Amino acid sequence: MLRRRVGAGVGIGLGVGASVGAGAAGLGWFYSSVLLDTSIRPVFPERVLAVSDGEVTLAASRLTAQPGIWGLRWATDRGADGLAVLGPPAAQDRREVVRPLLGGDRPEPATAAVLDAGPYDPDPSARGLEFSEVDVPGPLGRYPAWLVPADGDTWVVLVHGRGGARREALRILPAIHALGLPQLVITYRNDVGAPPSPDGFYHLGDTEWEDVEAAVRFAVERGARRIVLYGWSMGGAITGAFLDRSTEASRVAAVVWDAPLVDWRATLRQQARNRRLPPLLSPLASAVTSRRIGIDFERFDLRRNPPSVRPPTLVVHSTGDTAVPVTASRALVEAAPSLDWPLRYLEVPVVEHTASWNADPTAYERAVASFLEEVLR
Repeated sequence: MLRRRVGAGVGIGLGVGASVGAGAAGLGWFYSSVLLDTSIRPVFPERVLAVSDGEVTLAASRLTAQPGIWGLRWATDRGADGLAVLGPPAAQDRREVVRPLLGGDRPEPATAAVLDAGPYDPDPSARGLEFSEVDVPGPLGRYPAWLVPADGDTWVVLVHGRGGARREALRILPAIHALGLPQLVITYRNDVGAPPSPDGFYHLGDTEWEDVEAAVRFAVERGARRIVLYGWSMGGAITGAFLDRSTEASRVAAVVWDAPLVDWRATLRQQARNRRLPPLLSPLASAVTSRRIGIDFERFDLRRNPPSVRPPTLVVHSTGDTAVPVTASRALVEAAPSLDWPLRYLEVPVVEHTASWNADPTAYERAVASFLEEVLR
């Protein structure tokens, strides 16, 4: 009888353990799929409460109360985005936030919307800049890009983040144009209009760096003598991999990273916390992702494994970033002297992921311009 009871207990324990293990594995696979999915669907979590000639009233939330200049986007019956440009909060209480309407479209009350760090559309003409649409030949086909001309022979290649778009760069283009630097705002695999990856997944920088390499070669063929890389979010991981692996990396004279992804595993841990997932799920999802796309996350911890080419770099990050942890940027900057990596750091309070420009455009642009003027002289 004792043996039968022990055996039954062990059997139950193994059954529960197997169920828990299978459940964790399933969650790990699901989280990995979310990470690799290229079909980003728009979400509109905010609500427009009222609209006047010069103001928009939004339901109060942590996001709608953020300081600075923002885009407000919503779906229209034409299937396109509505876009309004909103200024800093003029008034707020527990229920609502009132922000000035600075331009763009006018939303209707009761509209579901999202506060977007990109307040400009659809292309550099929205910033008063001449540009041309070009196709960059790359490893998977032809990649659309915006070329903003200038007289200099140092070109800036601008790389957006995961699930983003070229419009991410529209905020900074005028400030860089004023320095006389040509700019190439690129797409990479799985972007709208760009070739898909063979398996249809993001590779989190592990293959996308080859598309940046193609863009750098495109610039060099058109007279670029030096390159500046400018990356947001996963654009930091992509350009970091380029600096480590590309034969063109020695051409890079400077880097600007905004909310850069410099440690994938730290980012996955934060994302798991955001979703209130068990702590064990993050390493499990990392392991599943590694097997699915062949990525070595150790190579994407730039503090422990810095790229082989380490040009002067400006890192900008905000303390309110819930997508990519500011602590990873702080750790990289702290380690920089021992890595022989000239890093400059600007930390911005409160605002969300890649929104440091939005918080104070003048201060942000001044920091970027002074950095580039100094290192490129």
